[in-house]
Amino acid sequence: MIQTALRLQEVQEYYFSRKLREVRQLKEAGHPILNMGIGSPDLPPSGEVLQTLKESLEDPGAHQYQSYQGLPELRHTIADFYRKKFGVDLDAQTEVLPLMGSKEGIMHISMAFLNPGDRVLIPNPGYPTYGSVTRLVGAEVVPYALTEANNWFPDLAALEAGGLDGVRLMWVSYPHMPTGATATREQLGELVRFARRNKILLVNDNPYSFVLSRGPLSILEIPEGKGYVLELNSLSKTFNLAGWRVGMLLGDADLLQAVLKVKSNMDSGMFYGIQKGAIAALKSGSDWFDALDETYRVRRAGVFQVADRLGCSYDPRAVGMFVWARLPVGSPDAETFVDQLLYEKHLFVAPGTIFGSQGEGYIRFSLCVPQEQIREALKRLEPVRTINNLTKETER
Repeated sequence: MIQTALRLQEVQEYYFSRKLREVRQLKEAGHPILNMGIGSPDLPPSGEVLQTLKESLEDPGAHQYQSYQGLPELRHTIADFYRKKFGVDLDAQTEVLPLMGSKEGIMHISMAFLNPGDRVLIPNPGYPTYGSVTRLVGAEVVPYALTEANNWFPDLAALEAGGLDGVRLMWVSYPHMPTGATATREQLGELVRFARRNKILLVNDNPYSFVLSRGPLSILEIPEGKGYVLELNSLSKTFNLAGWRVGMLLGDADLLQAVLKVKSNMDSGMFYGIQKGAIAALKSGSDWFDALDETYRVRRAGVFQVADRLGCSYDPRAVGMFVWARLPVGSPDAETFVDQLLYEKHLFVAPGTIFGSQGEGYIRFSLCVPQEQIREALKRLEPVRTINNLTKETER
């Protein structure tokens, strides 16, 4: 038999890949499953974006290979977007690198800066891909705990006291996924100074900065970060372009050049029409952002009611397209709770444990659900009933 690579022993199939097969099987068996677990935007892009894509198909050269660095117009538009939204000045030629989705950037960055045996600081809870990619490139995952008591911000003094030998890279994500916690400018400054002191490359993954966010920040606003900080961003959530796979990496020119060495050996450029659509999206006016937030604000109010009926607690100030909710006292573990909810109420939400051990005792709801489905979820949970007599009715 053909043997798989040893690196595959270090990772498992992505939870959602596995769990959604189960959800599909239940649907095929006739069960009316409501999926409130996946953060895949269900809203369309703007009409201007779609029209730009259509018109671009007739452009000469639209179907040829494209530049590894993206269209110059796209890089300049990204730089303009960061200048207007964050007050960050970037050189469009050397400090902006379009990506085919920010997820690929996690792999490219890891391949560019990590050697086997290097150590990587990974948030717990946090996006699972940080850990899986770290293992795939042969580096060592060093999880750092985030807690509700500390508003999901790392204890940097404790990290330094515990020793940072061999740590080359640190992943952060503010606004934070999955909790929706934000970091202040002062806290971002603490992270940057921590990275400089310890000669660690700090990468902020920032795709949720324009979903229900009251004051979006970029870690690139911290001047001391030059040479030590990169930021990933994405058009998936902000502009409902998840399937288009458009992301970006921003930061010091030398760091981006290293990533480009990897990227240019992995793909042959982003489709021209997608780049033109991305340019149109990035030029969207305030009406777009206001309408998007209003939709998610209404949905979030409904999801809060769903959480209430399950006896969960949550932070109403959190941002992004998820609601991170603490299970009530006396609940089973998160995955058991989720399975019981799935099989007894035909409602799927994500268990907090898929984001790390610190996610035990929590579940995550997605706001990428039409309002009528949220109303249906509320109907299924009314009156509030126990799940196998383990979740008690809570008056709020």
